[in-house]
Amino acid sequence: MSEFRPHGPIVVLAGGLSHEREVSLRSGRRVAQALRDQGKEVIESDLTPDLLVLLRGLDNPVVFPVLHGGVGEDGGLQQVLSLLDVAYVGSEPAACRRSFNKAVGGPLIAQAGLARPMMAALPHDMFRELGAAALVTALGERIGFPMIVKPARSGSALGCSKVTSAEELPSAMVGAYSYGDLAVIEEFIEGTEVAVTVVELDGEPVALPAVEIRPNSGIYDYTARYTAGETRFIVPASVSDEVAAACAQLAIAAHRVLGLRDLSRVDIIVRPDGTPVFIETNVAPGMTETSLMPQAVEAAGYDFGLLCAQLVDNAWARHLS
Repeated sequence: MSEFRPHGPIVVLAGGLSHEREVSLRSGRRVAQALRDQGKEVIESDLTPDLLVLLRGLDNPVVFPVLHGGVGEDGGLQQVLSLLDVAYVGSEPAACRRSFNKAVGGPLIAQAGLARPMMAALPHDMFRELGAAALVTALGERIGFPMIVKPARSGSALGCSKVTSAEELPSAMVGAYSYGDLAVIEEFIEGTEVAVTVVELDGEPVALPAVEIRPNSGIYDYTARYTAGETRFIVPASVSDEVAAACAQLAIAAHRVLGLRDLSRVDIIVRPDGTPVFIETNVAPGMTETSLMPQAVEAAGYDFGLLCAQLVDNAWARHLS
C-alpha cells in the first residue's frame, strides 16, 4: 500500500442535464452542507467542461457524485473519473451500468435466485416495426394486467405507468419511450413498498432500517417523490422483524450481485404474505429533504454528515491502495 496522505478538497458533483437535474442540485446542496458541517473543504460543481480543468487543478481531490439519471448513474461519469485517476465515492463503471439498466440488472437478480417481478424488455424499433397490437396481446398473455411500464434506463419514476388494461398499454409504451429507446414491462406486485439503503463503512455492506412509502395518490411517482407532504414515510417500516430482516437480506444480496460499492438504495415490494420482491436499485440515491436515504440514516442513529465524510475517507483510502 502507498504511504498514506490526506485527501484534498471534496468535489460534490450535482446538476447535469438529465430530467432529474433539479433534484440532483438539491441533493448536492444537502451533501455539501453536511460535509462542511464536518469541517471538510467542499467545492460544489456542475457537470460542465470546466469540471476537468477544476479536477486537474486540485491536489488529491475526492469526488462525491450526486448526479441522478443517466449521466450520473450509467457508469459514464465513473469511467471518466477512473481515466483521470481521481478518487470518487460510489460504484465502478460496470456495476453502475448493470444497476442502471433495468433490462440488465433484473435478469442478473433473477439468475441469483432473488425474487423479482416477471418482466420483458422491448426496444422502440421492435415495438414500431412489428406493430403495437400484436405485442400488446403477447404482453397481456405473458405478464398479465395490471402491469408496470417504465424506461429501462431512467430514475425517479419518470416515464413510469401502471397499466390496467390492453387499451392503456400503447400510450404507456410511448410514455416510456420518451425517456429512452428501451422499455421494461413488469408484472404489478401488490403489497407494501419499502426502500432499503445499503452502506459500506468497514468494507462490508450494512442495511439501514427500511423506509415504508405511502404516497397520497397511491403511486410513488415523480410528484410524490419530490413534493413535500405528498407522501408519508414510515421509518422503520411497519413490518414484522422477520420481514424487515428479509428485506435487509434481499437488499444486501442485490448490492453484492450487481457488484455495487459504498452505497445503494434498493426498492422492494413486500407481498401480503411477507415475501420481499426486488424492484430496482439506485447507485446515486436522492439526498433531498424528502429523500429516503437520509431518513434511513437518521433512523439508524447515524449522523448524515459524518456518514458522508466516512464514505469520502473510504474512497480515498481505496484510491491509495
